[in-house]
Amino acid sequence: MLREAFQDLNRLRQIAAAVVRHGFGAYLARSRLAEQIGGTPAVAGAPTNGERSTAARFRELLAELGPTFIKLGQLLSTRRDVLPAEWIKELETLQDDCPPLPIADIRQALERGLGQPIEAVFAELDPVPLASASIAQVHRARTHGGEQVVVKVQRPDIRSRIESDLALLYYLARLLEAVVEETGVYTPTAVIEEFDRTIHEELDFEHEAGNARAMRAASEGREQIVIPRVHDALSSSQVLTLDYVEGTRLNDVTTEGGFDTEQIARTIIETAFRQLFEDGLFHGDPHPGNILVQPGNRLALLDFGLVGRLSRSQKEVLVTLIVAVALRDPDSMARLLDKIGAPDSRAPVGALRADIETILDRYLGLRLDQIRTATLLGDLLDLAVRHKIRVPKEYAVLAKAAMTVEGIIRRLYPTLDILEVGLPYARELLLARFTPDDASGTFMRSLLRLQGLAEDVPNQLSQVLADLEGGKLRVNVRSADVERVGEQVRALGTLVFLGLIAAALTAGGLVVLAFRPSPLPGLAALAAAAVVAGFALTLHLAPFRLRKISIRRFIPRERPAPSGSPATRPPAPPPAPSPPPTA
Repeated sequence: MLREAFQDLNRLRQIAAAVVRHGFGAYLARSRLAEQIGGTPAVAGAPTNGERSTAARFRELLAELGPTFIKLGQLLSTRRDVLPAEWIKELETLQDDCPPLPIADIRQALERGLGQPIEAVFAELDPVPLASASIAQVHRARTHGGEQVVVKVQRPDIRSRIESDLALLYYLARLLEAVVEETGVYTPTAVIEEFDRTIHEELDFEHEAGNARAMRAASEGREQIVIPRVHDALSSSQVLTLDYVEGTRLNDVTTEGGFDTEQIARTIIETAFRQLFEDGLFHGDPHPGNILVQPGNRLALLDFGLVGRLSRSQKEVLVTLIVAVALRDPDSMARLLDKIGAPDSRAPVGALRADIETILDRYLGLRLDQIRTATLLGDLLDLAVRHKIRVPKEYAVLAKAAMTVEGIIRRLYPTLDILEVGLPYARELLLARFTPDDASGTFMRSLLRLQGLAEDVPNQLSQVLADLEGGKLRVNVRSADVERVGEQVRALGTLVFLGLIAAALTAGGLVVLAFRPSPLPGLAALAAAAVVAGFALTLHLAPFRLRKISIRRFIPRERPAPSGSPATRPPAPPPAPSPPPTA
């Protein structure tokens, strides 16, 4: 335990040195971290704000700190509702490539994970990895039955390293909350808690195997989609074995190569909309490295570490929102956006509607194929943050996936209208919700709610009128300003009370010194008065000395374009390609 404590302290010093080296030393100077690690590291040549953007320096900081922090940056790159677009674009470039481990280490990890010798499990194991990342390494293998498979093996000791870094991240998040003003609707601790859940799901390969099985079952009967099969007997929490899938990398698909890029683009859109509106289960990271094209324009999906799930109510809200966007209905969009999230404070729907009208005005006069969906989704997420609406993780992951898919479509077939292809699926599902034979029962549930509303409203209205007539009706009004005034009055009362005590002790001490031969009681009273006065002075001055520094100047939000001007912000670029089976 003592050894682990020294290791954590040394790691904390490394983090502090990197923070200073990349120009974020102001946060250390305003905290007590420097005292606990033996002083703030002095690093010569620390960059100033003018040399590189803050977002670029933050990305470089995460890359230097290693796998855990790189994974944190990759999570943040999916949360446009947490960080502005400039930071998202920087974090999207974070690479998780690592030098490959020797095949001897991989064989040991395989035997530990499967509990059997390699020779008893695989007839052949390729020593050259297909991919090597911070958490796992992927190799091609052949079973004794002659099946070609890919084996994803967790790196030894990666779990203990991540656990140690997570403990430090929680400490740094609490420290950041103490010295930095709130910048949005998410606290640093809440972000780390979400990262904690996400990274532990990624460390558990059984979770990824469950995602692959669920997506394979949902895609059954769809000829154009291929999901590799999980080999349960050759998998565990540290080893994942899937069918080896052959195909052409999406980045290599061109018209000159004989591919029907329009049909492939339509298949990608159709697959995405069916996953959303029918399955409620969608691939959360559909970058070009995770999609292969097979003969007949079939698509093979890979890497199921990040899979989004939408509940029935979330699907219904999403369908209605897409139709509202297509119809340019700001009233419905405002109500749905407020319904999707959880507002920290009740913002007027009228103000939200006015901002949505400003966004829609930018696209007024443009054809559907000229509207960049990535830009529109980004604007809506920015709007949610501005109105302090907490967007559920599923919608943030969906927005990231939608932007990635749009980038793929624009490269394959730029003139394809994404909304025109996908809108029929949304319209079909929307109409199906209100048919009596709807299998999901949405129509019947709506009738039951209307019946309950028709029965309850008259009774509740009569009760309200009776309470009003009898003088029993009470209205509770809460105001942050009024509560702040109350806190100030209570603080003032405390200071006056302490001042009276200090004054009484001072007067009593002076009287005792004047009339008693022994000075000890008088000196004790004066000392107590000094302590009380010092405590009161500390309470009075502490809020000014501990004022938090503002981080808003480091991550300024983009200003909305003037009403009526076309959208000029380009769509987010697709992420860099990676090998077919990603770790």
